Amino acid sequence: MTVSLAASYEECKRLNRKHGTTYFWSTLVLPKAKQPYVHALYGFCRYADEIVDDLSSTATIDEKDAQLASFGDQFFRDLSRGQSDHLVLAAVVDTVKHNDIDPECFRRFLRSMTMDLSVEKYDTYADLEHYMDGSAAVIGEMMLPVLEPVSPEALGHARDLGNAFQLTNFLRDINEDLDRNRQYIPQEDLRKFGVDLTQRRSTPAFVDLMKFEIERCNELYRSADIGLAMLPPVSRRCITSARVLYSGILDKIVEANYDVFAARVRVPTWRKLALVGKLTAPSLLRR
Repeated sequence: MTVSLAASYEECKRLNRKHGTTYFWSTLVLPKAKQPYVHALYGFCRYADEIVDDLSSTATIDEKDAQLASFGDQFFRDLSRGQSDHLVLAAVVDTVKHNDIDPECFRRFLRSMTMDLSVEKYDTYADLEHYMDGSAAVIGEMMLPVLEPVSPEALGHARDLGNAFQLTNFLRDINEDLDRNRQYIPQEDLRKFGVDLTQRRSTPAFVDLMKFEIERCNELYRSADIGLAMLPPVSRRCITSARVLYSGILDKIVEANYDVFAARVRVPTWRKLALVGKLTAPSLLRR
């Protein structure tokens, strides 16, 4: 079956709108010509993530591993021939070609997704960083050719922003990840603060742990802020939007007294719309 590029990009946009609302609304700040590329990159990541993490799936770990490997193999085959008939990959292949994105980024991403099938805990922060190199930092690397930074020094800061987003997710989703038998908070930190996540209780020790992890996350956001100045104005507005909204999740965790077990914290949609509206105002876009 032949898949049109338009249909593929539309499917990636649908995935972004449904699953990545912060990314989706922030993408709208970019020029319309660049928005489909971001949707495509999100679509690739989401499709792979669904293979691994769909809780409704009855597939075994071995079956998921085979599905993920097949998806990766098809991507690299299609990339080598310059086109794809896969509903998601057609747009991804086109995006990689037009933006000269290093294919190795996708290998590293798929490597980390494969780790999620067998690794349940990370003993040290260095161990977690190895995982995040493919699950988070590499997303910043994929995005940079689309954003067109004015300095090569932007790379390290883009990686830090990807890691900051990932750590924010980990802190918000501790409860959900336990349902998947995963703990992304380093075990060395749990030992340091005397916390057992499986108890799912917001104790004073857990609050101290969360304060420590949030500060680590904020250090990455501060590094990312340095990189914002290395982006052209329109790209800077897009990434600023995502940065503000994502770090707002940490603010919501603090407002909830660090209790991420009671309910999943969220940045309300109206705030996302308000920020995007402000950043896309005609007076700003003329600058």
